[in-house]
Amino acid sequence: MIDLHSHTTFSDGMDSPMALVKKAASAGITVLGITDHDSTLGWSQASDALHGDLKLALGAEVSCLTEDKVSIHMLGLLFDGQDQSLQQLLADSRDTRIPRMKKMIENLQGAGLAITLEDVEAATPAGATVGRPHLADALVAQKIVKNRDEAFTELLHNDSPYYVSHFAPTPEDSIRAIRAAGGVAVIAHPFASKRGETLSVESFASLVAAGLNGIEVYHRDQSEDERNQLIEIARSLNLVITGSSDYHGAGKLNQLGENTTSPAEWERLEAMADQRRVVSR
Repeated sequence: MIDLHSHTTFSDGMDSPMALVKKAASAGITVLGITDHDSTLGWSQASDALHGDLKLALGAEVSCLTEDKVSIHMLGLLFDGQDQSLQQLLADSRDTRIPRMKKMIENLQGAGLAITLEDVEAATPAGATVGRPHLADALVAQKIVKNRDEAFTELLHNDSPYYVSHFAPTPEDSIRAIRAAGGVAVIAHPFASKRGETLSVESFASLVAAGLNGIEVYHRDQSEDERNQLIEIARSLNLVITGSSDYHGAGKLNQLGENTTSPAEWERLEAMADQRRVVSR
């Protein structure tokens, strides 16, 4: 099974890189994508934990904003982790997360919800890139909501009055940076209407022009109709079709391997990188 989208404690996942690798091996995953938000800090620990036949497709999930301020996530895989331009892009995105978090907390406090930055910091693992899932965990700890899913459904989705956007590159700039670093770019869950505003069909033309390699079609937050529409788009534009769990650990319903990428599509995608960077034991 090939699962190209997962998160560790170096962003908003619940499992350390070592624990995630062990879980993936036990679940029968053959290729696992490590794609923390705007960070490659978990790569080393994940690679050191490899055993058996499991292979790693190291990458990052880059936070992007379209010109119309629609939040988009771009999976970058198999790129050179030492590429300074891409690392600077990731760092710039991380640096804006604390001011954004403070504003979201202020918005929640204004609605009478008892949550503080200290609560969020306590819910954020050491070294992690702070994000909405950590705010969700703090809301759970304060018994304001029952779990992460409820936090996002009720309070933290993109159309929520408490939501605040942050600095992020455009999807096109992100794609160009990933490709310049030798990697491949796959747009994550672009039609996930459960998350709020989604990408338009017309937007794919500029993404392809920038070098987009694939579309994450099989994802739990996309309906069957949305998946079918994305398949048509991918085929018409000759883009790779992927499927992934977007696994975060016990805090979300997503399970490793619940959606996967076919070996043939993975072979196509891997061949588009400038060199072979899959990590194996």
